[in-house]
Amino acid sequence: MASCANGGDKEVSYADNSSLQKNILLKTSSVLEDSIRDMLIKIHPVTCVKVADLGCASGPNAFLPTCKVMDTITRIFRQQHWESPELQVFLNDLPHNDFNAVFRSVPAFNARLDENPTGRRCFIAGVAGSFYERLFPSKSIHFVHSSYCLHWLSKVPEGVENNKGNVYIAKSSPPNVSKAYSEQFRNDFSNFLRFRSEEMIGGGRMLLTLIGRSITDPTSKDCCCIWDLFTKSLHDLVAEGLMHESDVDSFNVPYYFPCEEEVMEIIENEGSFVLDKIEIFEVNWDFEDNEYNENFVFEKSRSGYNVANCLRAITESMIADHFGKTIIDNLFAKYAYYVGEHLSSEKTKYVSIVLVMTMK
Repeated sequence: MASCANGGDKEVSYADNSSLQKNILLKTSSVLEDSIRDMLIKIHPVTCVKVADLGCASGPNAFLPTCKVMDTITRIFRQQHWESPELQVFLNDLPHNDFNAVFRSVPAFNARLDENPTGRRCFIAGVAGSFYERLFPSKSIHFVHSSYCLHWLSKVPEGVENNKGNVYIAKSSPPNVSKAYSEQFRNDFSNFLRFRSEEMIGGGRMLLTLIGRSITDPTSKDCCCIWDLFTKSLHDLVAEGLMHESDVDSFNVPYYFPCEEEVMEIIENEGSFVLDKIEIFEVNWDFEDNEYNENFVFEKSRSGYNVANCLRAITESMIADHFGKTIIDNLFAKYAYYVGEHLSSEKTKYVSIVLVMTMK
């Protein structure tokens, strides 16, 4: 039941609705630079730096981390008076990702490199597959990057059939639901770390950013509210006779917001990486919202529309597979309304967890 971002150039494509993800990449750019700098100094000499961007999606963000990596490498090698290395970048996502759009962006990316007099080379490759499985040859990758992807689970947790009327962990969910989600994340993230440890060189670095929650309670509003509003929209459609209640009862999202303590415990127990840094920061649900306004949004209709389109761009295929395509427009129109109403009275933010790790 894995979801894949909307491809193409339609209004609700990921390419046109990924400004939130771009903001996250920009906020973590200094951490990325520091991580690469520390890694290069320790592993030099190296003639070809191999980088994997896991969950690259498509659109304007696909090459943003790659550009930042290349600029950082060039600057560091100049400072150290080293000969510039070649760069191999592997862009990974699920097989149904719009890789055609990604590859159409390669000429523009190469043209940007041609403007630089260093003569550096970058080789781009697409790798289709789940990052919860092996993707690369053993001991071949220097740097792994992933942004806003690891909160997606490999599948819906088993044993949550009794989560009636909800699509995620909610206040009304039976106790086993929260446990099942937590265990699924633990298994998935442990597998992710184990497989990357087989693929990375000793001393390699990994920078991961994912949505989490601020407290240990898995029903806290900073992680459940966005799905509670979505569930409310679904129930409206049931009340209007546009879908069956059983369809809602049988739907749960393969998504989990971990807390900082969970993430740290899994890394320690898996044992392949040293956790160098963990940071927490918050961003507004609506990427256009004034971050200096601490209380509520001023244009609720616009904010509701932005948040709804952002979620639609990454979940539409999954939702349409379960409920059918005919309800999508109506569903997200209702969702946009509820989000706007919520944000007009209570500012709610995404909690982001940033992890920097070194391969032992």
